[in-house]
Amino acid sequence: MLKAFSKKDPPPHRVKPVPVAVLRNVAATAATSHCPHRNATADMTILAFFFLLRPGEYTGGSSDTVPFRFQDVQLFIGPTRLDLATASIASLRQATFGTLTFTNQKNGVRNEVIGHASSGDPVLCPVQALIRCVIHLRMHNAPPTTTLATWYQDDHPQPILPRHITDALRTAVTILGPTLGFLPEDVSARCLRAAGATALLCADVDDCHISLLGRWRSDEMLRYLHLSTQQKMKDFSRKMLHGGAFNLIPNQLVPSY
Repeated sequence: MLKAFSKKDPPPHRVKPVPVAVLRNVAATAATSHCPHRNATADMTILAFFFLLRPGEYTGGSSDTVPFRFQDVQLFIGPTRLDLATASIASLRQATFGTLTFTNQKNGVRNEVIGHASSGDPVLCPVQALIRCVIHLRMHNAPPTTTLATWYQDDHPQPILPRHITDALRTAVTILGPTLGFLPEDVSARCLRAAGATALLCADVDDCHISLLGRWRSDEMLRYLHLSTQQKMKDFSRKMLHGGAFNLIPNQLVPSY
């Protein structure tokens, strides 16, 4: 009986990956609110999606994972790296490439740098999100060690917490409705890592590159990838009919004709 139990699959605990429409709704809601807290929350949401971050890396809550700091950010215009302390706001806004440097984040190689180029979207862009974070922190004279997930209320720093991300995502899912294929309670701050990985899967990015970007060192990555996405599955039945027309190589026991 114990042997049979050991062969059973563990219960699924995967979070639902949110599509880009949810991120766009979070960003649009923040932009119309003119609220620094909501805008900072939206930017952390965008960064988490593109960099496949864990909640502890892009929020200020208590976690065994160290969040990224102001000093972990780099911005580039072409090959030229900008000095984030002295570069003009106009120069910062012209950046075309942004990076995060891993110090002691979970599963990150110390001083490893992961970067993204501009997505081409004025809002849903990892570079633009980093630019907005840098400008906000500079406006309030934030020291280099300031957590990236920080916003200021009357010049007092406040952290973006995982529950803020979760609330923003669930509000967006509620607005967009059940056509998304899941309910608000199915998403949380943890889902953005899965969302980014699933987006790469649907874009036919190979699993080696997904693993590198997400810093997965085992097949744990497969728990984050969802084949339930319509875009990924739409051609599978046709491909299976085509690929299923195969012949097996016979062994010696199969009679010849």
